[in-house]
Amino acid sequence: METPTKLLSLLSIASETVRRHDFIHIFSHYDADGISAAGILSKALHREGKEFCVTLFPVLNDDNMRIIENSSSKCIILTDLGASYLDRLDALNRDVIVLDHHRSPRDSEKICYINPHLYNSDGSTECCGSSLSYLLAMELNSNNTDLVQIALAGMVGDKQHLRGMKGINKKILDDGVKNGHVKITEGSLIPSGNLNRELFLSSEPYISGVSGNSKGVSGLLFASGISNDRMFQDLNENEQRKLSSMIALRLLAKDVSTDTMNETLETRYQLLSWGMDAESFSKMLDACGRQDKGSIGIGMCLGDQRCRAEAEQLNDEYRNKLIDAAKELDGKGLMQLEHIQYFDSSESGFTGVLCGIAMSFMGDRNKPTVGINSSEDIAKASARGTKTLIDKGLNLSIAMEYASKEAKGEGGGHNIASGASFPSTEKEKFISSLNKRIGEQLTAK
Repeated sequence: METPTKLLSLLSIASETVRRHDFIHIFSHYDADGISAAGILSKALHREGKEFCVTLFPVLNDDNMRIIENSSSKCIILTDLGASYLDRLDALNRDVIVLDHHRSPRDSEKICYINPHLYNSDGSTECCGSSLSYLLAMELNSNNTDLVQIALAGMVGDKQHLRGMKGINKKILDDGVKNGHVKITEGSLIPSGNLNRELFLSSEPYISGVSGNSKGVSGLLFASGISNDRMFQDLNENEQRKLSSMIALRLLAKDVSTDTMNETLETRYQLLSWGMDAESFSKMLDACGRQDKGSIGIGMCLGDQRCRAEAEQLNDEYRNKLIDAAKELDGKGLMQLEHIQYFDSSESGFTGVLCGIAMSFMGDRNKPTVGINSSEDIAKASARGTKTLIDKGLNLSIAMEYASKEAKGEGGGHNIASGASFPSTEKEKFISSLNKRIGEQLTAK
């Protein structure tokens, strides 16, 4: 598809706005898409000789909105967030650019507000924060084509590659391939890299009895006739086929759906100047953000080799902790209600990412999965659904917004993945309200 004319017009305005300023303050989300988006703009601004700083938020709430309002910069850019605070952003007496792909309550005539939902493009599947940042970077300088590699990490981080790239993302991908920055390869259930290490740390797919289990890994490789020291790229076609089949059998034994396995088999995007695929890049950025080291992810996007080395170490630490949490949840199981399934992540802290793993590889595929961390006064919740549930009427953005308001909090996001925050004392109210609202959605369809 062609990029919508109105979006192109606003990108041009945003570019001219940036050119008028010597210093820009970037605010973004702390996940892979948010860091990718901020990283792309950081690199583009650096090339233009602009000074800048980056602030990452786990969520845009009243407290963090006050940080934005108190920024001394006369030009601010919000990426991967902002749609829920348009009224207060409109009131700022400075140049404001918002690049957000979350469901938008309205347009704005006071700030430069760019959101794909306003141009008949689905921000859940066709365009994310890093996509918009890449388009702005290209508007600033047409030589920024290499930044498509960082954009792809954001797209994959937001799972927008599932079932194939579409819309604006597809156009960006095609340009990346055409310009020689990206190579498309077939997907596999087998993780890239050293098989012994990567199978142990594998969370997508999470293979019960193998992930986080050294004996399970050795047993799987032995049954496949493959030694522990082998690399994925060294396997011949027959070895790949046998190991992939063995993994598939393990997943089927845990009632993992063929849809989930097909999603895991999604096309891989090799980032040629980075020497890794988009999924690996995405995981490194996400690990930085989730461990409050988002600045390391930004540094990596800027090309700093020390930051890249530290990001790799943070990713290893993060993945080990995540696998421990996933194993524990796999042993406990999910709590079941009529229309949802949920778990308590207060001890592990891995709410969102663990929610995605549970939805795909542990839980009942007929119910959305919710993770709740109520370890502090304000609880944080994440919810994940499936494409099949969306087709049946599920909209987690609406349901989480409704349930969080019932629990004296706030929430929203995408139809397939959404978040919420509310007083921890209102946890039971939130759960019952969410169960009720999702039941209404699925019944109505």
